[in-house]
Amino acid sequence: MAAALNALSYGAPMQADAAHRATLAAMSIASSLGLIADDVAVLHNSNKLTLRLQPCDVLAQVAPAAHQSAQLEVDIAQRLFEVGSPVAALAAPGVFVWDDYVVTLWTYYEPVTQANPPADYASALERLHAGMRRVDLLTPHFTDRVSEAQTLVADHDRTPNLTDADRVFLAGTLDRLRRAVSDSGRPEQLLHGEPHPGNLLSTPIGLLFIDFETCCRGPIEFDLAHAPDEVADLYPGVDHHLLRDCRTLMLAMITTWRWDRDDQFPDGHRLGIQWLSELGKATAR
Repeated sequence: MAAALNALSYGAPMQADAAHRATLAAMSIASSLGLIADDVAVLHNSNKLTLRLQPCDVLAQVAPAAHQSAQLEVDIAQRLFEVGSPVAALAAPGVFVWDDYVVTLWTYYEPVTQANPPADYASALERLHAGMRRVDLLTPHFTDRVSEAQTLVADHDRTPNLTDADRVFLAGTLDRLRRAVSDSGRPEQLLHGEPHPGNLLSTPIGLLFIDFETCCRGPIEFDLAHAPDEVADLYPGVDHHLLRDCRTLMLAMITTWRWDRDDQFPDGHRLGIQWLSELGKATAR
């Protein structure tokens, strides 16, 4: 499960031409706002390109306009910042469009290289959830994301390399765990959706969460399933049986995505095979 959590921290990288045009988009938007961005450093390249613009020292996130939910992310981050949640601050409000890309601008924080103590991680996530209970925005339900995985499993054209046995196993696992989590009776609230270590910044002012495009509603255990075990152990009031189901559900979903014929995740086919094996062990317990 640890390897799966690590893999969640990045997606398929933009190809060189797309990354170049995304960089031009960030520089053009910054210039239009009166920010000087003569120098650009790529900090992260996945489904979104994350750039440090200098000398204005602003962090830009650039995504294809057709494959993102930037407005929801900005709205949630702005509301959470206003209620004092541990989130990265926007450098400029709004979502900016250039060519086929959307750009959002954020405060750049100098990274702190020390490891995040589990107690600090758990505390930051607890404070994030507390802030989220004060934010009233229309967001997807966690079951919507499960439904996407179920649709993929059922589509033989999109998952041609899945064997019949593995297809039946994945479909049954997704259905069973979706119902188990939905019927748990636990309170539901706004969640980050993927508060894994890759979406947590260590900064001089403390731990800050980023990337709210996956926000959804559900029990807090669904969020905790994306955090390391030692973090969940320190989070108060957790239903550990439900957490185990959420962890297995999360593994089933990301395993399914690796079998998508259009998946560009690095080493995705090998991971799909490996995670199917891990999922089999997890469901046999």
